[in-house]
Amino acid sequence: MSETIRVERHADWVELTLNRPEKLNSFNEEMHLALRAAFDAAAEARAILLTGAGRGFCAGQDLGDRDPAKMDGTPDLSQTLTKFYNPLIRQIRALPCPVICAVNGVAAGAGANVALACDIVLAATSARFIQSFGKIGLVPDAGGTWTLPHLIGMARAKALALTAEPLPAETAADWGLIWKALPDDALMPEARALAKKLSQGPTHGLGQIKQALHASMANTMEEQLDLEAQTQKICGAHPDYAEGVAAFLQKRTPNFGVKE
Repeated sequence: MSETIRVERHADWVELTLNRPEKLNSFNEEMHLALRAAFDAAAEARAILLTGAGRGFCAGQDLGDRDPAKMDGTPDLSQTLTKFYNPLIRQIRALPCPVICAVNGVAAGAGANVALACDIVLAATSARFIQSFGKIGLVPDAGGTWTLPHLIGMARAKALALTAEPLPAETAADWGLIWKALPDDALMPEARALAKKLSQGPTHGLGQIKQALHASMANTMEEQLDLEAQTQKICGAHPDYAEGVAAFLQKRTPNFGVKE
């Protein structure tokens, strides 16, 4: 495994750390490939926690790797998206377990949008979310033009994207962009406790919740009602449902984790 990603395995969950602190964990090709490989290797985990090393979460793309002055001809930045960022965002959203992001400092550009692609986002109160693309003549990518208006509405999405102003973590939580802002020293303990808690839950059902909620963003109410019925049929046939009901009736802690 590349040193650009640190992997710490626990009983049922995995902690992944972006590890280029000298570059504010900005993405280069090595880190892209290493992170995707780490997510692949953690696909059987029951929860995944993503965070950053050092004083920031991720400053987005390492622009030293995309400097037009160092390229022959006009850069085709679509290649960076189709080869690296888009597969990563799709991978995070498709993982069958909860993915928690602990934003420990600045999350800028694609770094902010990678964080927002995760299922539950916690941030230190010192953290800032910056849609920095407008400063260099680009549009928000890594899903940013979809995620922002869906989470916080078009007016706020446009203002963040056009001004590139930093959004404090507490405001991000108030607006519904993330789940919770926490004191800096409480971020990692709470994020790890949450990862452990979710890893002990009914992973199959939690994965189905993820996918149903994702689908709701494009479905009509009628389509979503039908999807809920189909999904509930799948969940009801899984051993976790039988275990959850038995534990409830017997007034004991459920023991989830039986594989299909």
